[in-house]
Amino acid sequence: MPAYSLVIFDFDGTLADSFPWFCSILNQTAEQFDLRPVAPEEIEGLRELGSREVIAHLGVPLWKMPMIASYMRRLATEAATDIQLYPGVAEALEALADAGVRLVIVSSNAEAPIRQVLGPAADLIDHYVCGASLWGKAAKFRKVLSQLGIAPAAAIAIGDELRDIDAARDEGITAGAVTFGFNSAAALRRHNPDFMFDSFDDLRKTLLR
Repeated sequence: MPAYSLVIFDFDGTLADSFPWFCSILNQTAEQFDLRPVAPEEIEGLRELGSREVIAHLGVPLWKMPMIASYMRRLATEAATDIQLYPGVAEALEALADAGVRLVIVSSNAEAPIRQVLGPAADLIDHYVCGASLWGKAAKFRKVLSQLGIAPAAAIAIGDELRDIDAARDEGITAGAVTFGFNSAAALRRHNPDFMFDSFDDLRKTLLR
């Protein structure tokens, strides 16, 4: 029996193994927007930080963030053929859908590359909410709940970053986190989500208990 009637997924770092790609375009993006380059040895330290702390650490002016987000969405579209789903994603999505669970993706990425990476599994998703701003997910969650007529207590939001946990909590939604995305497992654990998943097999078994 499904534990929740609605599962809201983040995409990059949650369903898609896009963190290596993200690291590969960091300095290209830094050069494009006249920011300091990121040294390879900084990456692991950044995984311990929240998004606001990362931006402060890298010295990124907030007024540049919308332009940076747009630029990175374009790069993500170009790289969609090179980004893969994590093992077990398609099987987990199919099992959830077969159990009658509504599936939604809320992402800062664009819908076209998300669908391309998902492949046939894209048709299992009931609703795509794309182009969310860095700290705009809570409002997107609220809109999804309203549109689908689902109470917050019947939903779980699953992401890979501290801000995903915060957004879920802001809307009274259960917060789930995967341990293999942007933020490290230790950083996520310190943020105390309701659930932590080490694999999609683990996620499927927990949500369909």
